[in-house]
Amino acid sequence: MAIRGKTLQPAKVSALEAVTEQIKQSRDFIFTDYRGLSVEQITALRDQLRAKNAEYHVIKNNFARIAFEKMAFPDVASYLTGPTAIAFATTDSNEVAKVIVEFAKENPVKLKGGIVEKSVYDNKMMEAFSRLPGKNQLISMLMSAMNAPLQNLVYAINGVPTKLVRTLQAVADQKAAVAS
Repeated sequence: MAIRGKTLQPAKVSALEAVTEQIKQSRDFIFTDYRGLSVEQITALRDQLRAKNAEYHVIKNNFARIAFEKMAFPDVASYLTGPTAIAFATTDSNEVAKVIVEFAKENPVKLKGGIVEKSVYDNKMMEAFSRLPGKNQLISMLMSAMNAPLQNLVYAINGVPTKLVRTLQAVADQKAAVAS
């Protein structure tokens, strides 16, 4: 009996390399079940995600599983069952999750789970994550909290000379009224 080695088809090797490259370029990943979406709906979702610096691709589960294992990500095989599309987030994955959760309210897309900062989130955790403020919102909240004491100090410092000027003007007006 001859030992037969497995030969990989070049098309599959290149597809696997493309998935691996897509994973390298992304920071976080959101897994969805796209069953029931029309082409127009998928295009609309892709457009919304592109506005948030994310891409939405349907990838063979086996290729995705192998690529995630190869890149030393946590095991996501449980999310790679059935029809699966992956949203690849390059910047703020919170905004991407918000887009998908909002889109799912009116369309038949189901959130399966995700990987955020190399931690696996299930669908409930991803929905909770989408309700959190995004990075830009948190920065603006921090800046306004840091700005408030400084602004109050400026008002207090500015108030002393203003009060002094008004008091002196009131005394001058009173003396002018007595003199006339």
